[in-house]
Amino acid sequence: MNETAVAASAAAEKIRAARRRGVRTIELRPSRATGTAVSNIRVTDGMTCEVEEGSWTLRVDLPEKWGGNDRGPNPGVYGRAALGSCLAMTYVRWAAENELPIRSLGVRIEADYDARGELGMADVTPAYTQVRYVVEVESDAPADEVRRVFDDAETRCPYLVVWRDPIAMVRDLRISGTGGA
Repeated sequence: MNETAVAASAAAEKIRAARRRGVRTIELRPSRATGTAVSNIRVTDGMTCEVEEGSWTLRVDLPEKWGGNDRGPNPGVYGRAALGSCLAMTYVRWAAENELPIRSLGVRIEADYDARGELGMADVTPAYTQVRYVVEVESDAPADEVRRVFDDAETRCPYLVVWRDPIAMVRDLRISGTGGA
């Protein structure tokens, strides 16, 4: 086994072990399966936002041509990155769990939009009109086996489901200040 194959095998075992620990933890304490993720976002200058969650801080902004300060990627970059990286990680997890060898994996997200909706110029949705993802995988396994594992993985990919299936959105608007009742 060459050095790259050994490293891949070790990574796959680490991924399998982590999943199995997580499953065992939840089997023993089912309440550990649910929780609430919280991100705090503050506007710092114009439309520049600082996002904090746990020990992570991210900057989000718009390009100057859209009124931003161009101090970070726009929300769409993070959204597409969340979808693509979640798909990639989920494929890798299920490949490891099924002992499916992967030599390389890449995901490309393509999202079509019409900026008129975001700018309030027309009766057009500000949402993407279509999202496509292209998955390129290199594996020595038979194509049917790769397809089976990847199809199974997609049923467990949180951000694919978030993007694909409608979910309840709840707004709690809290207004303070001195402006009237």
